[in-house]
Amino acid sequence: MQAIVYHRYGTPDVLEFTEIEKPLPAAGQVLIQVRAASVNPYDWHFLRGTPKFIRLFTGLRGPKFPRLGADAAGVVEAVGPGTRELKLGDRVFGVCRGAFAEYACGKESELAIIPPAIGFEQAASLPIAGVTALQGLRDCGRVQAGQAVLINGASGGVGAFAIQIAKALGATVTGVCGTRNVEMVRSLGADRVIDYVQEDFTRSDGRFDVIFDLVGNQPLNAIRRALSPRGIFVGCGGGGPDRPGSELLAAMLGRAIAAPFSSQKLTGVLAKINTEDLNVLARMLSSGAVKPFLSRSYPLKDTAQAIRHVESCHARGKVTIAVA
Repeated sequence: MQAIVYHRYGTPDVLEFTEIEKPLPAAGQVLIQVRAASVNPYDWHFLRGTPKFIRLFTGLRGPKFPRLGADAAGVVEAVGPGTRELKLGDRVFGVCRGAFAEYACGKESELAIIPPAIGFEQAASLPIAGVTALQGLRDCGRVQAGQAVLINGASGGVGAFAIQIAKALGATVTGVCGTRNVEMVRSLGADRVIDYVQEDFTRSDGRFDVIFDLVGNQPLNAIRRALSPRGIFVGCGGGGPDRPGSELLAAMLGRAIAAPFSSQKLTGVLAKINTEDLNVLARMLSSGAVKPFLSRSYPLKDTAQAIRHVESCHARGKVTIAVA
């Protein structure tokens, strides 16, 4: 089968489009014929091995697992021992290890059935970005109907889903983005859009019940000024490959230090992919509450180009890989 592989950390230039053996599903896994995948910051973090502490898990000298990609949608080709729900021929989406390939294996517990009439590229755009938005707002932000929610980085992969999910939860939503994305963010349902080129949301008069920060470009103290006295701040990564890992760690540490002394809740989100939440997103997709914003699609052989586009931090919505 054809797949994207890498044998050393680096830029997308180290990626190879080559022929490798088809994997076999282990216990609790299924093998899917991948029809589409999507690109996340997750992918360039693993490709570059940054922040460097992740190499404790991915391999100190080089990647232990030479394949890349996580978000996938396709058709079940084979099932491993112990699988209970999925069967041959099922159309599924979720997370698979090494998704940038014609075939990939995923845990049954991290996959779900694609709703009828939903395409593979739409489904492949959902897993990491959609679950991050859902868990960040519903679980960490505890968003309730009638609350005021601000999403910083509203035009990106997670942000585009976050606007729609916050609206589905009944919130009044303000999206922050650059000038060229104002109309896009408004079209996704934001009640108000702030162009960060023209206005600094941390200096506005408004106060928000929840701030979901996907950029990390503002000091925590400044963001807290825009948060209601008992509001919730939810941080989630931000920045491209040129942002030092020490900044991310410092931001996490700063929240942890400040949290015990504040009436505001200061937290972060790291998506935990599971079938239940994938099904929640599938229902939102079927009902029209969530519509993926797919900005670009690349063939499998051009995955390196797709990752370059995403790590530039200028991608709008989701970037997908058409595999078959």
